[in-house]
Amino acid sequence: MSIRDLAQTIAARAQADAETSWTARLLANPDKAAEKFGEEAVEAIIEATKGDAARLTSEAADVVYHLLVMCAAHGVTLDAIEAELARRTAQSGLQEKASR
Repeated sequence: MSIRDLAQTIAARAQADAETSWTARLLANPDKAAEKFGEEAVEAIIEATKGDAARLTSEAADVVYHLLVMCAAHGVTLDAIEAELARRTAQSGLQEKASR
């Protein structure tokens, strides 16, 4: 599954019943979506420090999913994220960071 496929699945689940869909439940509660993203990010950091590539891969997938759900819950689309990434490629990372 590509990230674009995942984003489309998340968008489709917005119409699902929050009683039966974890994604719909998170989309209906943006604060919970943000909390879950944070939890998954910390878990990925922990696995990165342990050196277990398989566990890090699993946690990274959770991070990507929860990032997209959190963004969707706040009306931020994958298209918007990709546009921002494209804008940033026009300058070096150091220049971009200094501009913030």
